[in-house]
Amino acid sequence: MTTFDTLFFHFFQHYKIKRNKKANSIAIFYISVLQIALLLLLGVFFAGFSRQMHMNTMSSDKAWTLFVIMSIFIYFKNWIQYSGRKRKVLNAKNLKNKKLTYNIWLLWFLPIAVLALAFVLYQAV
Repeated sequence: MTTFDTLFFHFFQHYKIKRNKKANSIAIFYISVLQIALLLLLGVFFAGFSRQMHMNTMSSDKAWTLFVIMSIFIYFKNWIQYSGRKRKVLNAKNLKNKKLTYNIWLLWFLPIAVLALAFVLYQAV
């Protein structure tokens, strides 16, 4: 299991107790936001790197369009991956492992921190 799978099931198990019907949607939303934030951070880093190296590879409009397309792809990939049979198989494997003791507020803060870092990096470039 990947790190994202582990985080997904931690969120799924946490919210399954409180909001049974919405647990899967909340966990998919969290994983998608985290992956999209990491994609944004990488994009800003490579845009700044390209600008420092004086490389003209892509216009800003095309880069934002590509980011939006990749964001939609990430969400639908997660939706398909974690809504079907694979989620049930991974959940059964995850139940055999020990319970995770991550702080849920710290995990919610993680995408916010990545977005803040991307914003700071964008301002520096």
